[in-house]
Amino acid sequence: MAMAGIKRHHRIALGVSGGPDSMALCILTAGWKSCGLGGKSESSGFIDGLLGIVVDHRLRPESTEEAKLVCTRVMKLGVQCQIASCDWSDGRPTRGHLQEAAREMRYQIFQDVCYEHSIGVLLVAHHADDQAELFILRLSRNSGVLGLAGMAFVSQSFPTHSQSHGGDSSRNGLLLVRPLLQFSKDDLYKICLGLSQEWVEDPSNQSLLFARNRIRMLLKNLSSDAFRSELQALISTCRLTRAYTEQICYSLVRQCVTVMDHGYAIIDLNKLDPSSVDDLCLSKFLAVVLQFISQRHRPVRGAASKLLLDYIRRIPCKASLTVASCYLSAVPKSKGTKIMVAAALDSPRPLEVGIPYNHSLDQPYSPNEVDEIISVAELLPHQSLRSSDVPPFVKATSPEATLKEAKELNIISESTFSSILSLQMEECQSFKARAESKDDMEAKHRMKAASISTVELHPGVSWKLCEKAIEDSMSRTESNYGLDEEPELHSCGSCVMGHDVAFIRHMVDDDWLYLANLSKNKMAENQNVSFSSAGNLEKGDAKSAHCSDFAQMSAQRALQALKSIPAPARRSLPVLVNSQGLLLCIPSICFSHCPDLTITARFEPRVPLGGL
Repeated sequence: MAMAGIKRHHRIALGVSGGPDSMALCILTAGWKSCGLGGKSESSGFIDGLLGIVVDHRLRPESTEEAKLVCTRVMKLGVQCQIASCDWSDGRPTRGHLQEAAREMRYQIFQDVCYEHSIGVLLVAHHADDQAELFILRLSRNSGVLGLAGMAFVSQSFPTHSQSHGGDSSRNGLLLVRPLLQFSKDDLYKICLGLSQEWVEDPSNQSLLFARNRIRMLLKNLSSDAFRSELQALISTCRLTRAYTEQICYSLVRQCVTVMDHGYAIIDLNKLDPSSVDDLCLSKFLAVVLQFISQRHRPVRGAASKLLLDYIRRIPCKASLTVASCYLSAVPKSKGTKIMVAAALDSPRPLEVGIPYNHSLDQPYSPNEVDEIISVAELLPHQSLRSSDVPPFVKATSPEATLKEAKELNIISESTFSSILSLQMEECQSFKARAESKDDMEAKHRMKAASISTVELHPGVSWKLCEKAIEDSMSRTESNYGLDEEPELHSCGSCVMGHDVAFIRHMVDDDWLYLANLSKNKMAENQNVSFSSAGNLEKGDAKSAHCSDFAQMSAQRALQALKSIPAPARRSLPVLVNSQGLLLCIPSICFSHCPDLTITARFEPRVPLGGL
């Protein structure tokens, strides 16, 4: 806990499945927290600031009763506990993707419960054996050294909520801490047995349909102390390499990247000097920037990563590139020495990034508390690194090259090297043999192009435009914009404003043409005539003239502002229209059709640049 920067007064949640791993985590955390806080609270009978979360996945007939049993056991340890149930409104996940779907649902529930209870830290019970399984799994899927490093000791988990209605979500997300990564599975069994703590066993953990279970069974056959010790040493070395790569990457971000207020980034190629940066560090740098602009959860790797490396090393930059939901091109007038990275709204995207969500809390948890934890945790991976240190595997171009270098450096023996290769080959064959055609889950994750659509905005509320809109009605916007209404939307009786509702969409090319015409007062004259015929205003009305003049000047200023924003970045800007589709406001460039309408927009990326 000290290494993670967590202190006993911090509010903490525990992810509890009821197995020996999570029950051991409850025992250890309860003992640690109560030690410095004087035990249980007299009023509640529970340890202050500690909450167990049991997720009932509802995938087995006995799961609900099992969740109640686990909850009772956790509360007997002095830990307040809450059961949260999965709602498979889109249907039960297919068998081949059951574990993946259950995990996604479980962590979404963790996010929701922690937010509800103003908790910023979640502990989960992943241990050393889990790391070993993940290493073999990723090795068999051709992962690089950063993937082979496995799970981080401390990381940030950001909500996939596509929309928040009222209130602001924390910029730090939820801190995910894995304090048991140095414990073996046997250690956790011993902790439970030593305190006569009962646990439950999930029967699905025995099914060879799931890759982790297959690997777990294979590893049991290679359970010698030497093999396990060398495998953990290899994983630790990969983690050191990842820490080095991240240190270089975030240094480059600070030196070379400028994030603009309108939601795009500029990379200075002269400062970056791509030819002098190792492929591994440069790939990580580009992935961090593109993930920030696109707000995607999924990593940038494989062919996309190679394409980016080739592109970024061509100086001066003369071409454009669309990759990983981002559009890259040379910044105008930079002579190809600067690259703009903007959201590519028309690119394919995964359909699952986010679900509709509304909340009303003003603050999920104390940002000062989370900042305090992050400030300590960020130092952890780099404490043993000096700027001159270059760890192993930085030059490795494949998983096999990583293993060979580990053998040459005596991190692993010839025997362990052969055993790991054997495990890799066996799981690869198993994976290929069980490969299935597209099923419902894959159809759910298939890529589709975004389209221009709208979201309704009512008076007195604010919306965030994120990656997926309410009921799939709005296309993804890679940058989150918070739109805050100051006065209510209403009709001033003399312009294009509606009575009580506006709609949000992204900017399109027609909006530029509309502003150009409006700046010459052509659109205003036409609108005055049309409103006059409806009896809503008189052509010579003073208020009408005032609105027309205001709209014309506002459009002229907006056109000047737009000239400084590259065309691809303009397509991410939020636009407000009335029920007839007529343009009301583009708050990012201070355009408003009516002086009585005041709306502000802020660029608020849900996932920060780099993160933890």
